[in-house]
Amino acid sequence: MHPIPRVSGAARILGVDPGLTRCGFGLIDMTPDRKAHFQYVGIAGTAAAEPLDQRILKIMRTAEAWLDTFQPDALAIERIFAQEQVNTVIGTAHASGVVIAAAAARHVPVYFHTPSEVKAAVTGSGRADKASVGRMITRILGLDTMPKPADAADALAIAICHGWRGGTAGARIDMGAGVQTHQGSRPRKVANNLTPAQRAWHNAQAQAARTPKKWR
Repeated sequence: MHPIPRVSGAARILGVDPGLTRCGFGLIDMTPDRKAHFQYVGIAGTAAAEPLDQRILKIMRTAEAWLDTFQPDALAIERIFAQEQVNTVIGTAHASGVVIAAAAARHVPVYFHTPSEVKAAVTGSGRADKASVGRMITRILGLDTMPKPADAADALAIAICHGWRGGTAGARIDMGAGVQTHQGSRPRKVANNLTPAQRAWHNAQAQAARTPKKWR
């Protein structure tokens, strides 16, 4: 990997789809006009036969390399839900934790987005399948081919979701307006110039805020 020049006036966002076997990384530059510019995508893969400590270390080193090389303004990562299979949750939590720590050590702010929020942001439906997400990512970023594997496309989708939400300077689109955040604050009223997909994201976030979450 080599440093990539930033699009003028854009916020640089690193999206991460955490996983122990495959951890997806996707980098975009988001301009204030909601235009997402593709920069880089990749996967940190580990094998189940490897010692757990070495698998986690590999993911951490990869995250550090992405952060140091591309200098993002923000890291957006998928929020983990406890209703998934226990083994999957544990593995994802391991990967997520070291990525978050690597960003925090570099003073890069970390933001969390649920899978339904991400799907709604890029497709207009919080129940879209991975193929639909991949096709929309290809279209939004103007790519010739769909990013593969799906973890790579998902990482780009997470970055785009965050950029459209307006969580970083340089891309101030207030997608969380009127919805109570996880920290309890209430942003400004909803903007009137949202795309259908962005409005669907807003509705998905509002539903998530109203639904009690169960943690084990």
